[in-house]
Amino acid sequence: MLRALAALESLKEGNQRFVSETRGEASLTGQARRMELVAGQSPSAIILGCSDSRAPAEIVFDQGLGDLFVIRVAGNIVAPSQVGSIEFAAERFGSRLVVVLGHTLCGAVTATLEELRRPSENRSPNLKSIVDRIRPSVQPLLEFSGKQETDTLIRRAVRANIRASANHLRHGSPILEELVDSDGLLVVGAEYCLETGVVEFFDGLPQEIDKEEAGE
Repeated sequence: MLRALAALESLKEGNQRFVSETRGEASLTGQARRMELVAGQSPSAIILGCSDSRAPAEIVFDQGLGDLFVIRVAGNIVAPSQVGSIEFAAERFGSRLVVVLGHTLCGAVTATLEELRRPSENRSPNLKSIVDRIRPSVQPLLEFSGKQETDTLIRRAVRANIRASANHLRHGSPILEELVDSDGLLVVGAEYCLETGVVEFFDGLPQEIDKEEAGE
């Protein structure tokens, strides 16, 4: 757990630099760093993020070459290929922190809400597969939304989708579950704010895990 917490702190510090516009030195991506990485890599964290062009993990966390193992897919959904990529990095490189990184105003989440309200007939089966993976986490919100403002609904849906993806990783892979139980792997959920640049970690933090284990 200590390695995971150290990696988490590094990401928080990097995001603070990004927000305050005091980003790190060019050595993070320079020739010397490239040469160091030729022989191998040991990323401190694995990021499952959204493909949105406004939310590149390496930039918002102010990390350099070799620091992060990043998987990006629309809606930061969890599918077999994403799980396999995370298993690979956790086993091969020893990374002990996994971050599911969603963001405000996520287009994939918004599209899922729109689809649930007004189902389309000619949607691409590939796009439908993304919507179908987001649907279970956001449909209950839509069913009980009442007169809830659209912006509020989207904010809640984005976080629900992040939580669902993080929970899937904790409990949907025997390999990751074993690493969580016995080798300090930590899976957390976070949301990047497009407007402020701040990343808020809100799901799966150690104190939350302790409460769950205590049955609170």
